[in-house]
This record gives sequence, C-alpha cells and structure tokens, in this order.
Amino acid sequence: MNQTSTTRQGVIYALAAYIIWGIAPIYFKMLRAIPAPEILAHRIIWSCVLILFLVWLSQSWSEVYSAIHRKKQLLVLMITAVLIGGNWLTFIWAINSDHLLDASLGYFINPLVNVVMGMIFLKERFRRLQWFAVALATMGVLFEVIRFGSLPWIAIVLALTFSCYGLLRKQVSIGALPGLFIETALLLPLALLYLFFFDHSATSHLTHNPLTLNLLLVSAGAVTTIPLLFFTGAARRLRLSTLGFFQYIGPSIMFILAILFYDEPFNTNKLLTFVFIWGALIIFSIDAINQRQRGRMS
Repeated sequence: MNQTSTTRQGVIYALAAYIIWGIAPIYFKMLRAIPAPEILAHRIIWSCVLILFLVWLSQSWSEVYSAIHRKKQLLVLMITAVLIGGNWLTFIWAINSDHLLDASLGYFINPLVNVVMGMIFLKERFRRLQWFAVALATMGVLFEVIRFGSLPWIAIVLALTFSCYGLLRKQVSIGALPGLFIETALLLPLALLYLFFFDHSATSHLTHNPLTLNLLLVSAGAVTTIPLLFFTGAARRLRLSTLGFFQYIGPSIMFILAILFYDEPFNTNKLLTFVFIWGALIIFSIDAINQRQRGRMS
C-alpha cells in the first residue's frame, strides 16, 4: 500500500473515530432515565467483555501478561483506570443532566491542557503563540467564573482527567486495546459490586428490563471500543500533528447537538466563553501549522 492510500485510510479512520465520539451523546441521551453510575457500570462491564474478545482475536496476551507482571506499569494502569472511569462518569452525568455544552467546552480545552501538562511534567517549552493561546483560554474560564460566580467544573474535570490519562498512558509501553482491557478489568469488580449490591434502581436487574433497553446497555461496550479502534488505526497511519486537527470534530458535533437538538441555554455570556476558547484554538492551530512547515523546510 502506497503512502497516499495509507494517508487516505488514516483520514477515514480519524473521521470515523471523532464523528462517533461526537455523536455518542445521542446514545447516552437514550439512557437518560438510568442513573449515571449504573450506565458507567454497564460501560465498564461490556467494554471489558468486548475488549477481552478482541485481545483474544488479535493474540495480544503477551502485552497483557508483560504489563501485569511489572509493578510500576500495573500501578500506572491502576491510576489511568481511575482517571478514565472518572472521565466516563462525568461525561455521562453531564449529558444526561443537560450539560452537553460544558462537556463540549471540556474537549475544546483539552488540547490546550495537554500543552500545559507537557510543560509541567515533560519540561517542554512553550512557544510564544502557545503562551498566547493558553492565556486566552484561561481568560475564557475566568470570565465564566467572574460573570456567573461558579467554576465550569464539568469542562475542567473532563479536560484534566483526559489529559492526565493521556500523559500517564504514554509512560506505559502497551497497545491501546491490551491497555484498555487491563483498565476495564481493574474497574470490573467495582462495576459488578455496584450493579449487584448497591444499585437499587428500577433498571438494575436485567431480567426485569425490556429487551430493547438491555440491548442498549450492552451496546455501551461497542460505543466505547469501536471509536478507539478507529483512532488506533488512524494513529498508525497519520502523523500526530495531522491527527491533532481532527480532535475538534467531536466537541464541535457536541456543541451543535446541544444547541440545535437539545435546546440547552446558550446566551451571550456563554458565547463569549466559547469565543475565548475558539480563539485560543485557532492560535494554537496556526502555531502547529507553522511548526510543521518549519520542520519540512529544515
């Protein structure tokens, strides 16, 4: 396969991954009558089952065994499991509590938080435009704090948990699927414990639910795993700098869904917060393009 075909395939995979992540709120809205922790429990259980099958299919057991027999790697994966579980729970709760705009904002902020994480933990240096972009994003958050007297905590929790997750996963030499299998397997006992002993909602017993609802709950595994497979395929075929430009598709779709389909309140004050963030992302993207062009010329 030539480079052009590989790149085209990577673009298709990237589009598929980010579009699915963008429209995922439609799926979770269909489960809005169910408590968020219960949805999370199903997401963990059925993701673990599906990923177990895929690991078996791809014969990736050596990576799994290697990771669980290295104490440092296993400890990191335990932390990332907590982070991704917290991210999923916050995301589900935000969608089903009519805070999809805040979730969208969180994933718009995420690339900028990644840059800050790189500076703090990886000793990466900020370029001038990156400083400006982060300053603009900070002003957007501060504007909301001053104007409304409250921190946009949903956006901040989503951005921080996902950025920390990505940062720590880079420290572990394990593929996406084997890594996610270990993470969901670590969370599995907690999910089962909650579902069978602490969850007393009307939908907690699958045998009492209609088939359509049970199929929706089981589908949580596919909703989690399929976009990850597409993303992994894209990451293998595209440069990370190229892949980075696709990451705005997901939150953009969420933003459109929140405004046009779910009628979430969007006034001038909220618009100004987003304008600050979008301005920061435009500057961030211009800087990334400039760096890429300089890299080609050198």
